[in-house]
Amino acid sequence: MSVVLLLIVLVLPTVSTESDANPERILDYPWDHSPITVYIDDSKVLEHYSPTYYTQVEKAMEYWENGGNGNLRFTPVFELVNSTDADIAIKWVENLESVEGAPSGVAGYASPRISDGRFVRVDIVLETGNYQGKAWRQYGDATMFSIAKHELGHALGLGHSSNRRDIMYPEYEQTDDINPLLLSKYGPLLRVGAFAAFAVLLYLGVSWQHSRSKRKKLEDKYFK
Repeated sequence: MSVVLLLIVLVLPTVSTESDANPERILDYPWDHSPITVYIDDSKVLEHYSPTYYTQVEKAMEYWENGGNGNLRFTPVFELVNSTDADIAIKWVENLESVEGAPSGVAGYASPRISDGRFVRVDIVLETGNYQGKAWRQYGDATMFSIAKHELGHALGLGHSSNRRDIMYPEYEQTDDINPLLLSKYGPLLRVGAFAAFAVLLYLGVSWQHSRSKRKKLEDKYFK
């Protein structure tokens, strides 16, 4: 029995990999069973890993279960399991360039193992951030959601699309500027600050209305 390994990557928009071909499928029916088991490995503590990334992968799974981009020939059903023997194994690294020697700009990759025309396992690796010039920038949740959807699309047998609006287009753009770790750490303080600002604005508004009413009474009394 022969096993074929593929490596499919998602890159930053500074690297062009656009194809003239229509959206391609690696396999029409990549799995011979359902549900497809998924193991999300969040056990390794990374400096820039956010627990909210786990939720983005779950949302990406729901995206494909609900029809995805419409190019699948089947309706996938996922099952989360706590086993490294799952059909799809997902993990994070800090940065693919520095950790695994990936080419510049790579944001994630899916590595399917194919035997007898079916996937037997897919390993997905996602990074927590990438370089912009000389500065390293962590991905926000919206960006992680997009990357996870793209790589799961490969795990469901889809290749790359030449349509820039398709989730399977082989480039992505960072869609948010919010650092999820800072948001989780300082979120309560930000909410308190927002409430305090609202209270101040409300107080100023009430005070202004009161002063205006008082001034009008004086004007009516003395400036007839």
